[in-house]
Amino acid sequence: MLEEYDFSKGKRGAIIQPPAGKTRITIRIDDDILDWFREQVDAAEGRKSYQAMMNQALREYMQRQREPLETILRRVVREELAAYNVGGQSQEDTA
Repeated sequence: MLEEYDFSKGKRGAIIQPPAGKTRITIRIDDDILDWFREQVDAAEGRKSYQAMMNQALREYMQRQREPLETILRRVVREELAAYNVGGQSQEDTA
C-alpha cells in the first residue's frame, strides 16, 4: 500500500447508473400507508420491496382510470353503428 494516493485527477460520479425508466424522487407518505405497504412486504416474505408494491398499486390505479374512457368509447361506437345500420338492414339491402 502507498502511504499517499493522488486523487487530484479523480472525477466524482455515480458508481452505479440508475435503471432506465426509473426516476429517484422524494415524497412524503403518511405513516399508516407506509406501514401497510411494509406489512405487505413482510406477508410476502420480502419477495418485493415496498417501493415496488407502491409502484404496482399506482400503475393499477392508472389502468383503472383509463377504463371509463374505454367504456365510453365502446358505447359511442355501438351507438354510431346502430344509427348507421337502422332497422338491422345492411348497406347492400338499402341500395
